[in-house]
Amino acid sequence: MKYMLLIYNCDRPAPTDPGFDEALARVNAFVEECRRRGTFVSGHPLLPEKTARTVSVREGKPLITDGPFTETHEHLGGYYILDCRDFDEALELAALCPMAAVGSIEVRPVAEVPGVNH
Repeated sequence: MKYMLLIYNCDRPAPTDPGFDEALARVNAFVEECRRRGTFVSGHPLLPEKTARTVSVREGKPLITDGPFTETHEHLGGYYILDCRDFDEALELAALCPMAAVGSIEVRPVAEVPGVNH
């Protein structure tokens, strides 16, 4: 089953920041562990919230607003999609994710909907 690991409240260092190489090495080690287990599907960091737009359609017309839809002090910084044998393995891998040490990782099963094209 696939699980999405949503990464919250993790400010990633810029390539010119001290500690960038160490942080990158930890992230790459996590991805390699997921690949070794055969669970890695994909994962990407996200650009800051100021780059986001929210789209809704009302009465047939799109409404586009700046930023994320919800007002929250937490920010979504990235994600991984893993194909794990069960929820326990997904939780175990979330605990290994280096961003869990500075932020939080929400683990959510991905719904399998018959007939939906992916």
